[in-house]
Amino acid sequence: MGSTDESGSSRVAPSRGDGSSEDGPEPTLASVTFTREGIRTGFVTTVPVALGVGGYGIAFGVLANQAGLSVAEAALMSATVLAGASQIVAVELWADPIPVAAVLFTVFAINMRYSLMGAALEPWFRQLSPKQIYGSLYFMADENWALTMRDLTAGSGRGAFLLGSGIAMWIFWVGSTVVGAVAGGVVGDPTRYGFDFILAAVFVALAAELWEGRSSLLPWLVALGVAVAAAKLVPGRWYILLGGLAAAVVEVIRYDG
Repeated sequence: MGSTDESGSSRVAPSRGDGSSEDGPEPTLASVTFTREGIRTGFVTTVPVALGVGGYGIAFGVLANQAGLSVAEAALMSATVLAGASQIVAVELWADPIPVAAVLFTVFAINMRYSLMGAALEPWFRQLSPKQIYGSLYFMADENWALTMRDLTAGSGRGAFLLGSGIAMWIFWVGSTVVGAVAGGVVGDPTRYGFDFILAAVFVALAAELWEGRSSLLPWLVALGVAVAAAKLVPGRWYILLGGLAAAVVEVIRYDG
């Protein structure tokens, strides 16, 4: 049974204890609270990663400028979408007239992965209020989701970590977009400065943090194989979603079969 403390944070008795195996630590579901300390910790923890993502944001701002978007329009897109890959694809498809259907369909395909990411947070977020959940999910990006999963599976119980980390991501993403859009005419091709590699480097670092030993090997290899095959066989950006779905199916079969 759940209860509510004086601050209004939901508390639920742990449904799984700490555990470990030779394949890596098992997920821990501790009592989850939504506090200012959780927001602060999420923000501070994510600032180094957000700085790296800022370089990617500059690249997006430059591309948005080259596509004809004003500084205000580029900043508004980053502030409301907060999804680098889909934003870059959208500006690459930008034309006059704007191919609205193509842009929407492609962005939808790329961002479908967020449904899997949100589902992974559900065991902890079920202990929070709808306002806390949806306010946090608005700021969810790949990088701060990975950091949040690491924090929650460690048993911290910080339900506000995603919100704090997302605020850090949002500030640096929007700010760097403005910098890139303003300097777009001066910077030119962002690939000359290696900005196109920044996001890949960030994801490699996050992957290393999420590695849990041999238990991670099979789903990672399946996701990689399916994504590579889909990239060659399926048009568009569906390989992102298909790789994630394949890994999820493998995990369901392994642990629920």
